Amino acid sequence: MSYAMRSLVEDDNRYLKSFRLFLECSSEHQCMQDFIHVILPDILASIGEGKANLNVMGVGSGAGEKDTKLRLKHLAVTVDNQVVEPSAQQLHLYKVLVSQKPNLDYIKFTWNKMTATEFEKDWREKNYTKKMDFIHMIQMLYYVKDPCATVSFYQSLLDKKGKLLIILVSDESGWGNSHSVTTGDIKTYLDSKTVSYQSYELPSQIDITECFTEGDQRGELLLDFLTEVFNFSGTAPAGLKARALELLRHPDCSKEVEGRVIFNNTLGVLVVDPLQ
Repeated sequence: MSYAMRSLVEDDNRYLKSFRLFLECSSEHQCMQDFIHVILPDILASIGEGKANLNVMGVGSGAGEKDTKLRLKHLAVTVDNQVVEPSAQQLHLYKVLVSQKPNLDYIKFTWNKMTATEFEKDWREKNYTKKMDFIHMIQMLYYVKDPCATVSFYQSLLDKKGKLLIILVSDESGWGNSHSVTTGDIKTYLDSKTVSYQSYELPSQIDITECFTEGDQRGELLLDFLTEVFNFSGTAPAGLKARALELLRHPDCSKEVEGRVIFNNTLGVLVVDPLQ
């Protein structure tokens, strides 16, 4: 029997479990950390030049695992960090992480329990004029109605030497033929506005083998994350579930390696400059 499908993000516990399983089954976390530690610091070296205080914003920061690993080459400055995250559970985990991390005294955290859209509405209503030196939107544009409009708004908050970091699945990944927004969509938008940006590709993959075993709990949990639907296996009509599994296994999306089904989850990174 099929029931009404609902978004996975409506259930914090299920989302967190599925996300942790996704990280376990994929190389995404490692390739992202390599980029953040090795490549990003040099890209961001020019932001806030000459300033004693930097304004930073994380949109969709989750539990802060990536935020607290971002390294800026401005060791002598203080940082005002706006955290925008709608999940109370994720914000709590972020605060716990901050309390356990040494040497973060130079950062002042402001906690905003809001979606990206709610934060934008609040910012506009209060007519804030504060400018940001660095804004990052990591794996969150899937959850807004109009990704390009969201990018446009947050780009407008950048100071003259600021940078907007966007990380999404690449159009070269297995998601390129799906309905999911990719960096290809954002690049098309930025090109239409003649906005300057830098682009990077981060090869990544996911072992999705268990998704094809009926009744496998890990497979069902991973399917929830991949489809962004709560209990997808139990609520999706049979035809839709069959099409989803067919797409995931399609040669354009996955390859078989030693009996395992490996999905192409290559990430795209965009580092966007301010409006001129």
